[in-house]
Amino acid sequence: MSNTIQKNLDYKKYVVSSKLQYFKPHATKIQKTFAEEISYSLNRDSKFIDPKYFYDNKGSDLFKKICSLPEYYPTRTEISILKQLRDELPSYLDEHFRLVELGSGTSVKTRLILDILVKLQDTIEYFPIDISEILTESSEQLLKDYDRLHITGLIDTYEDGLKFLKTFDDKKNLIIFLGSSFGNFSPNDGYKFLQKINSTMKHGDLFLIGLDLVKDKQILESAYDDSQGVTAKFNLNILSRINDELDADFYLKNFSHYVIYNEEEQRIEMYLKSLVNQSVMVSKSNLLFNLEKDELILTEHSHKYKLSQISKLLHSTGFKIKHTWLDNNNHFSLTLASKN
Repeated sequence: MSNTIQKNLDYKKYVVSSKLQYFKPHATKIQKTFAEEISYSLNRDSKFIDPKYFYDNKGSDLFKKICSLPEYYPTRTEISILKQLRDELPSYLDEHFRLVELGSGTSVKTRLILDILVKLQDTIEYFPIDISEILTESSEQLLKDYDRLHITGLIDTYEDGLKFLKTFDDKKNLIIFLGSSFGNFSPNDGYKFLQKINSTMKHGDLFLIGLDLVKDKQILESAYDDSQGVTAKFNLNILSRINDELDADFYLKNFSHYVIYNEEEQRIEMYLKSLVNQSVMVSKSNLLFNLEKDELILTEHSHKYKLSQISKLLHSTGFKIKHTWLDNNNHFSLTLASKN
């Protein structure tokens, strides 16, 4: 790896063992970015918080609970599709591939891909990119379960992770972006992100993306506003994180979790609603702002797609579709593509 890349992006290398190393930006870089982004996003008429900040340790734990809720169909549905790939994906993997994952999380679904690679390759290289520290915990557990696995992790944003990967080496990559995380991007940002992934790829690389499909409004809203209130805790936890890390004074009981499905825009919209007129101070962002009763802070958009839209989107960003897999209810899709 280029020392220039490591220096310019302010990474520090941690070697845990002969099979596990990871790179992480210096703490000052992370803190500065978080403070600057919050200062910008909450100092606007239409306030928002980037959903990437959901995933501190507590947020990651809460999301893990969400994934097992009866209303939250995406995880179990995508897992059912991944199980279909056990017999079908190997025909596309004609050579040695390193597995690169955007947003590895707890690596539950990753194992289904690793199980395929184990049968095809003598050694398996895994390159997870995740903004959460959970990457290191899940990597250590994976090494206990896969003897021939070697892991190089990167704790950072997807965008910086892709920059890092582009100059890493010449090995073939199978890049996977599972879950419905792509739906968090606005259409314009999603288009640019797919272009960025495509520009990172070499000819021969493959890209596997999970995309949630348009379906009944009630199914969608229930998935993001569960009866046990776990998603509400997950949403409110982002304010706790700002309190802890940026010395803010959000009073969580002054906010509620609010979700709607916008049918025209084909997206779930998740908000934090202010229950009272209030003022909030975020000391490390040098920010003092006011919220009126019922004012909303956007925390997530989750766009849903039609199959025709997926095809058009991938082709327009430089991909050639190899295959698309669906579940029995046509609720979710996994699409494998190469660089055109």
